[in-house]
Amino acid sequence: MSSEDLHVPREKLSKKTLHMHYAITSLIEELEAVDWYRQRADDTEDAELKAILLHNAHEEIEHASMALEWIRRNDTEFDEQLKEYLFTKGSITGREEEATK
Repeated sequence: MSSEDLHVPREKLSKKTLHMHYAITSLIEELEAVDWYRQRADDTEDAELKAILLHNAHEEIEHASMALEWIRRNDTEFDEQLKEYLFTKGSITGREEEATK
């Protein structure tokens, strides 16, 4: 997976860039885990296993949310964009059109 590797030599990256890379990579991994657990839960006929898999998916959502919040707190552009689009009502793309006017 491309997110696991750095695209330039580590020594050329600032600590801030490395930390952001760690957070973004972790967010990607948590979201993938949610997807995998949900797919497995849909595929199993065992009720107890399904419950465990969905529990695990919920845990990964918590972890993803924590990583996203760290990213928001540490990157002003993410902060601005997340504040613009999260927890809103109506058309998401319509909101983007209004924001760019």
